[in-house]
Amino acid sequence: MSFEQEYSRWLENVSDPELRSELDKLASDDAKRELYFSAPLEFGTAGLRGVMTAGIGAMNVYTVAQATQGFADYIKEASPDNMTVVIGYDCRIHSLDFARTAASVMAENGVKVFLFDELRPTPVLSFGVRYLGCAAGINITASHNPKQYNGYKAYWSDGAQIGPEQAEAIEAKIGAADIFSGVKRGDFEALVRSGMIEYVGKDVDEKYLAEVLKQRVDPGAIPAVADDLKIVYTPLHGTGYRLIPECLRRAGLKHLIKVEPQFVIDGSFPTVDFPNPEYPAVFEIGIGLADESGSDLIIATDPDADRTGIMARNKEGKFVTLTGNQVGALLLEYIATAMEAQGPMPDDAYAVKTIVSTELVSAICKAHKITLHNVLTGFKYIGEVIGRYESEGRGHYLLGFEESYGYLRGSYARDKDAVVATMLLTELAAKLKAEGKTLCDAMDDIYARYGCYREGVDNIYMEGLDGAERMAKLMDTLRSEPPKEIAGSPVRYIRDYVKQTITDLKTGDVQPTNLPVSNVLYFETENDDVTVIRPSGTEPKIKLYYLMHADTFEEDDRMIEEAKKLFKSYIK
Repeated sequence: MSFEQEYSRWLENVSDPELRSELDKLASDDAKRELYFSAPLEFGTAGLRGVMTAGIGAMNVYTVAQATQGFADYIKEASPDNMTVVIGYDCRIHSLDFARTAASVMAENGVKVFLFDELRPTPVLSFGVRYLGCAAGINITASHNPKQYNGYKAYWSDGAQIGPEQAEAIEAKIGAADIFSGVKRGDFEALVRSGMIEYVGKDVDEKYLAEVLKQRVDPGAIPAVADDLKIVYTPLHGTGYRLIPECLRRAGLKHLIKVEPQFVIDGSFPTVDFPNPEYPAVFEIGIGLADESGSDLIIATDPDADRTGIMARNKEGKFVTLTGNQVGALLLEYIATAMEAQGPMPDDAYAVKTIVSTELVSAICKAHKITLHNVLTGFKYIGEVIGRYESEGRGHYLLGFEESYGYLRGSYARDKDAVVATMLLTELAAKLKAEGKTLCDAMDDIYARYGCYREGVDNIYMEGLDGAERMAKLMDTLRSEPPKEIAGSPVRYIRDYVKQTITDLKTGDVQPTNLPVSNVLYFETENDDVTVIRPSGTEPKIKLYYLMHADTFEEDDRMIEEAKKLFKSYIK
């Protein structure tokens, strides 16, 4: 079917006033009509994510309903003895509509639905799947994407997002259900009255908060300086607005300074261009409050409260951003040092990071005799390692993190958690305050002990109908003509996660990666520096990660710039 035929089909079948208006606008825009009606959104391990408008290639009630029909069919086949699902949603425009749509389709298909009674952080959804004993979970969120986006994340019974094989099976079932005639969708209110849709809320919150509070490293740290400790916090108009302040209060914090304009729940994110705690701009209002109050730390969480960004004072008293890699290193060093102060590090202590996250953590783990697991990008892979240890009845899990500002301590959930991260960072700030230090000071101490590590990232956007083709061509070129050296050091190892091989270019030896298939290339030089390249799973772009270490940060920066020039030459 051509995109024009698909567009005509939507004109015939859609009566919703808002979507009808979108269809009318697209009538005069050939490029967008082709973009949104040529091919459906890809359903992958991250579920769906796209712009909210009409069409099979966008987020709307029809694509959400069709995805849910496919997911319901999968649940009935894969979990016939436990046909239950918990559904959550964030603050975004239409998130509640999409959540109710998903609930109506699941329930009409005979899958019992537990629907959160209001917006919740993503980690609460992950916890809820496990706590309620559900077969699956759905979370309506586009995380930190711009306001015009929304998304649909699918979870399985372990509380982690679905894996590649599950995503492939669900996508096949979605494709088999016609978007208009192949979806069973009941009346929402009638399904609530029948008990097939049941609201859940405060009970799950209480159990969740109890688990988060168990993850404190030193429960006395915050109370010890509570009279003087001040933390500035912003939820960026999102789901952290309620549970994070409550968690900090229960941990002993007395002075939480709220960035009030950003506590307003609003999916249009009126105070920021992008609701992403990676961007310094989102802290502008908070910096003023921190300067007024004398706070040493500002914390921001993204709209679905799974990512955590911070700014801390440097030696000159100026607020600077700490990266996700730096925060991961700070938390792991703090946890490991505290454990060693209480006794020997357990023989089965372990941490987990993604392959694109800082190699500084490798040095920390080596020094503290911690087993480090390097996994593919995506928190589900961190969750798989935790689950494997649990199934074997062993392991002291210390921390899981990824460079994109996601952290998890504790096995109560299987997704990154800004609530526990915010609590731990507040605790660390309290511990340091008692010593007359800030988080920047602590970071300097880490570099003094382990050396100068720096990380760089490039995002190369390849939008449009041929974007996927251009990304595939670039990856093919790098496989057939890989670089021989990066930043002056010969490439020693190439890990190709499509072929699942690690090739030693010096000896010719080939070993398995022992990780799932993924379109990722990993280049490691003889100096142990790393460059990773992969297509994004949620946006039309190629991501490149440069993980360098040297005697000075100036040398790190030079190496990163040299590597960037090399890989951009491939793109040209």
